[in-house]
Amino acid sequence: MALRDVLLSIAQTPHRLRRRALVTWTPAQETSEVRDRSGARMKRRLEWYDLMGLGVGGMLGAGVFVTTGRVARDTAGPAVFVSYVIAGVSALLSSFCYAEFSVRVPAAGGAFSYLRVTFGELVGFFGGANILMEYVLSNAAVARSFTDYLASTCGVTEPDAWRIQVDGIAKGYNALDFPAVALILVLTLCLCYSTKESSMLNMVLTVFHLLFFVFIIMAGMWNGSARNLVRPHGFAPYGVGGVLDGAAIVYFSYIGYDSASTMAEEIRDPARALPVGIAGSVLVVSALYCLMSVALCVMLPYNEIAESAPFSSAFREKAGWEWAGSVVGAGASLGIVASLLVAMLGQARYLCVIARARLVPAWLAKVHPSTGTPMNATIFLGLCTASIALFTELQIVFEMISIGTLIVFYLVANALIYHRYAKLGANRSLHVLLFLLLLTLSSLGFSLSRRINGQCRWGMALFGAISIAVTTIFHFTVQQEMAEPPSEWTVPLMPWPAAASVFLNVFLMTTLKMMSFQRFGLWSLVIIIFYVCYGVHSTYTAEENETVNAMIHHANMVMS
Repeated sequence: MALRDVLLSIAQTPHRLRRRALVTWTPAQETSEVRDRSGARMKRRLEWYDLMGLGVGGMLGAGVFVTTGRVARDTAGPAVFVSYVIAGVSALLSSFCYAEFSVRVPAAGGAFSYLRVTFGELVGFFGGANILMEYVLSNAAVARSFTDYLASTCGVTEPDAWRIQVDGIAKGYNALDFPAVALILVLTLCLCYSTKESSMLNMVLTVFHLLFFVFIIMAGMWNGSARNLVRPHGFAPYGVGGVLDGAAIVYFSYIGYDSASTMAEEIRDPARALPVGIAGSVLVVSALYCLMSVALCVMLPYNEIAESAPFSSAFREKAGWEWAGSVVGAGASLGIVASLLVAMLGQARYLCVIARARLVPAWLAKVHPSTGTPMNATIFLGLCTASIALFTELQIVFEMISIGTLIVFYLVANALIYHRYAKLGANRSLHVLLFLLLLTLSSLGFSLSRRINGQCRWGMALFGAISIAVTTIFHFTVQQEMAEPPSEWTVPLMPWPAAASVFLNVFLMTTLKMMSFQRFGLWSLVIIIFYVCYGVHSTYTAEENETVNAMIHHANMVMS
């Protein structure tokens, strides 16, 4: 590109932003002409049970083994399973929003596609880039935890025994984890080869992992006592506040079900399989998590639960099963491989569809004609994930993740309400946007009132009542104006499930550490700069060229 063209593009940036930032695509365009930019299409080879297996495998990672003991001991007490119930309800509500969108827009872009067809290109790119960063960071963390659990399976208790310490590199980045890198590269090759075979591998791993969960639940119940649920200081020793704080912590054990929505282009019957696979996997995992937490708390009083490796420690102390540490390590290792497989499957499809929209280089959108997989995106993100996993310690990564996922879940819930009532219905956009603004502000008021010394009960009551009131008013004022719902699957009892999802995601965001918000602010700045410097110019130029080519083609047809 000549210097003159570059300077002209810079000068036209405000005009191009006005033209492109809020432009939306229809679901039909997203699933036809946009999808055709990848060349070959992804192969429709998956069934509903493949989707459920991917959802369950994506969630049943190391989270439950890491968070349950810590939350039970320090935050919620034996009521930790109630925390899992609350977190499960929030995840289920979000999964409903994903399920309806995935039926309406059966594209591999997941949240990116849903936000782009609703709020426009800029919001879609903002959401897609955030969820993509969350995937890369969390996958790196999960890969490093695989090394820990694999070492414990072999009887090695030293955390960094299988890592290489390098002098001269900053602390926190100097423990090189080659087993984690090897795992990521092997899974990258599997995902490049075939989605169906990757799904079958995930199904095998998930079945073994489910059997492992059943073993822990049954053995824990057998060796436990119900009296431990109320000893030594009652069922909820930290009060209702502790149970709610615990819900925010254990919620992140549910992250992963959205990967199933990115399989929409590879499902044979999307309208039937997607709702069953997405929501069904959340229900299965919620039940397992609740039973796992109860099994742990009946084995030992909450104040005797170990912070690290709580399940294996409980078996050793209560049942005298020394071999339990190896069993837990092996089961967790299988779960981590399955979780990482599904997450890497989803992240590649997110990047592929973002590249189709021309917001990143187009070569990342290419689908290999023989394997039917987005090979370029898979390899690129595999290398990025492996690079972070090689150097970065778990604690550093854990402090940076989660807020992007909650932001995207929040945006998708808002998008569903707007899409249902403003785009498909007969309501004015301003009416719907005003409701979403009031709902967000009242949810934020409720959450911050609780954070103020935990005692601002009048504020919680006030803002909670306002949230219910504005949703009730909106429900009754739009009900008569809304057009007839389509014949596809839709979320029942709207707008209440989506409004509750907005409320809960805002609440959970306010429990995060300042480090998360700093990372989110920095990454958001990078996203905006990249969009202004590259994305908007790429999409504007491409659309302009397509318009010119269409006009020339039309003129030639008229002349002939």
